[in-house]
Amino acid sequence: LHKFETTIATLDQRGRAMQVFEKNGMHIHYREDGDPNGAPLVFSNSLGTDMRLWDQIMPLLPQGLRIIRYDMRGHGLTDCPDAPYSMGALISDIEALLDHLEVRNSLFVGLSIGGMIAQGLATKRLDLIRAMVLSNTAAKIATPAIWQDRIDSIRAGGIGPVSVATMSRWFSPQMYSTAAMSPWQNMLCATRPDGYIGCAHAISGTDFMTTTSALRLPVMGIAGDHDSSTPPDLVRETLDLIPGSSFHIIRGAGHLPCVEQPAEFAHLLSDFIRATGHI
Repeated sequence: LHKFETTIATLDQRGRAMQVFEKNGMHIHYREDGDPNGAPLVFSNSLGTDMRLWDQIMPLLPQGLRIIRYDMRGHGLTDCPDAPYSMGALISDIEALLDHLEVRNSLFVGLSIGGMIAQGLATKRLDLIRAMVLSNTAAKIATPAIWQDRIDSIRAGGIGPVSVATMSRWFSPQMYSTAAMSPWQNMLCATRPDGYIGCAHAISGTDFMTTTSALRLPVMGIAGDHDSSTPPDLVRETLDLIPGSSFHIIRGAGHLPCVEQPAEFAHLLSDFIRATGHI
């Protein structure tokens, strides 16, 4: 059985409350915004980013929601255990956090690996998720050989040398190599190698095609038309596994449409929140 301890509250450089949940000695950084009594809206970010991925859409969302964000293991301010990680461990982390926060029936938004975590959590604990958004993700992403090549490159030279190619997948030509790209490249390069490698192993070993096809809940899919990490057809293939799901392509965006086109992303999410009766 897991031992879960109480939340630790400290302050960040801007004076905001930083909340830390301890799971079996590992500290998971999270934050809550909005109405503490509102319907829960949970975000899970992508490989190589932290919870700031969602900053631009926060002020564009409907009022009255209890918004929960967190840094997955090896990212942001969450502890970084030694690699490799399993997808089951990543799912267990957010499962434990939501149980600690007494969250049920959330609307869960996952991008890239966050979308894989969403699929796994919905399969394991449908009481925690009543609807979900799968953004720039799939039931299976790339091949073990592709992931092993990236892992080997990072072990040999760190994240810096692979960051340029990553930016070309993350962003459209309009944003690539502009000043707006720099903070995201810095965020990627600041990711601890064991954190990136650990999560890369988790993605490499995951194939949710069978389990995701058994899901029956409201689901919206989002893709970026310039995303070469999870191209629109790959995202659509996963959404087609789930009866009744919807699918949207955001133009002028790569792998992180909530960064490049935050107004469009927030509009789609807000409409989905209302359509599912989550507010």
